[in-house]
Amino acid sequence: MKSKLWVAANILMLLMFLFSVAVQYNDPDPYVWMPVYGAAALMCGLELAHKVKWWYPTLVALGTIAWAATIAPRVFGHVPFLEMFSAWEMKNAGVEESREMYGLLIVAVWMIVLAVANRSSAKRA
Repeated sequence: MKSKLWVAANILMLLMFLFSVAVQYNDPDPYVWMPVYGAAALMCGLELAHKVKWWYPTLVALGTIAWAATIAPRVFGHVPFLEMFSAWEMKNAGVEESREMYGLLIVAVWMIVLAVANRSSAKRA
């Protein structure tokens, strides 16, 4: 049985990913981003239902890491980290790509956490 803190963390991440899906509606390319955040939300939901296999979030993590890696050369050394937070609207393409890359990395990190937690659970079972 998972701890209450673990359940709360998954609920929080589920809500954050669902919010991310919703705000993509106004994005110029929502059909690219909605599935990414939707897949992350799905993994959280499966975790809460005790139905996630360790390799499900691993696949999502691999995809988002690979995608973030394609954006990284245009962000690192070109867009200061704090510039992402200086305004809500898109200031320029660099800021948008920076936000996209870090969004992908947030998804990847949480998917790795889910994969590791479930890989450990699978070994104990």
